[in-house]
Amino acid sequence: MRPGVRLGVDVGSVRIGVARSDPRGVLASPLDTVKAGRGDVDRLVELVAEHAAVEVIVGLPTSLSGQEGPAARSARRFAGWLAARLPAGAVRLYDERLTTVTAENGLRASGVHGQARRRVVDRAAATVLLQAALDGERSTGRPPGEVVRVDA
Repeated sequence: MRPGVRLGVDVGSVRIGVARSDPRGVLASPLDTVKAGRGDVDRLVELVAEHAAVEVIVGLPTSLSGQEGPAARSARRFAGWLAARLPAGAVRLYDERLTTVTAENGLRASGVHGQARRRVVDRAAATVLLQAALDGERSTGRPPGEVVRVDA
């Protein structure tokens, strides 16, 4: 397992959920919710610096069949903007199928309902995404997902 804090990012059209790993890259926990739109990439770059993150895992929402639709194209575009502001290789895309559903179910099972759940579901989805990426790396020995490359 590579050492260093990772951030997990669940990109939505309204909110962006952010999670953080411990420095050993073992456990993900909720960190923040960023309002999507003007200044969102700036805030994520700030969070990377604040937490000395070595990598950002951005969720790639594909369909159950693995196809990429408009949401995946939007996530790829966002990951590209973020990658342009961070060191080469610091941003990776990771398949996030069912992370929001898993997060919603977990929150519901924990007794978090209605408006309270809507306020935290994005962070919870980012946590599920990041934990899956960390677990995948630990089990395979390979970094998760695909590196986002910025054309020069």
